[in-house]
Amino acid sequence: MEKSSAVHCSGIVKDFGDGSQTTRVLHGVEMTVQQGELLMLVGQSGCGKTTLISIVGGILSATAGEVSVFGQALSALKGADLVRFRLANMGFIFQQYNLLPTLTAAENACVPLAASGMGRKQAVERACDMLARLGMGDHARKLPSQLSGGQQQRVAIARALVHEPRLVICDEPTAALDAASGRQVIELIEAVAVSPNRACIVVTHDNRIFEHASRIVEMEDGRVKATHLPDATRSFASRIH
Repeated sequence: MEKSSAVHCSGIVKDFGDGSQTTRVLHGVEMTVQQGELLMLVGQSGCGKTTLISIVGGILSATAGEVSVFGQALSALKGADLVRFRLANMGFIFQQYNLLPTLTAAENACVPLAASGMGRKQAVERACDMLARLGMGDHARKLPSQLSGGQQQRVAIARALVHEPRLVICDEPTAALDAASGRQVIELIEAVAVSPNRACIVVTHDNRIFEHASRIVEMEDGRVKATHLPDATRSFASRIH
């Protein structure tokens, strides 16, 4: 693994099921994400994108192969050690906001800090600061039911970024948004999550945001089909619908 790599996937295989019912979803995936990159992972539904980021995020285990995140082999971490590593180093943004309905925006956003042992007052203050950076400063005390879909998305982004994770993993963060809102969301993610010692992986079908990618990795049938460098992302976006 190169010193500047945030994520290195080596020969990742993932099977579901047992015996004759086994289905292979990933076929020896090789992929590296450099520190400072916003890498977009694209491909048809069912090609293995979400499975791959779930393995990178330590949510699923690979059947074979190895994932290293900032030099740490995930297979060497078990139970509470894996949970602590994920909490310290990773943030997740999903298409579904998964906000707790009885908590305010600030309380939802501070969950990772509270889980890491930070006191409630300090955690809420930090969450309010992050919400303000995302244009949600006036909504910190509102419940999710009092927020629009776009506002709830920003709370979910704040929750993913509040503990300053080194790796942010996003699954279709703009899928339910119009063009302007989607562009604003990816710009917010890019501004907060991408820096020389951090990285971001975005699974997306949204060709409207491809121009924000450092690189685009295209998957097909559980394999990496091609990698598109920055100069090629515009032409790639024009032919993906």
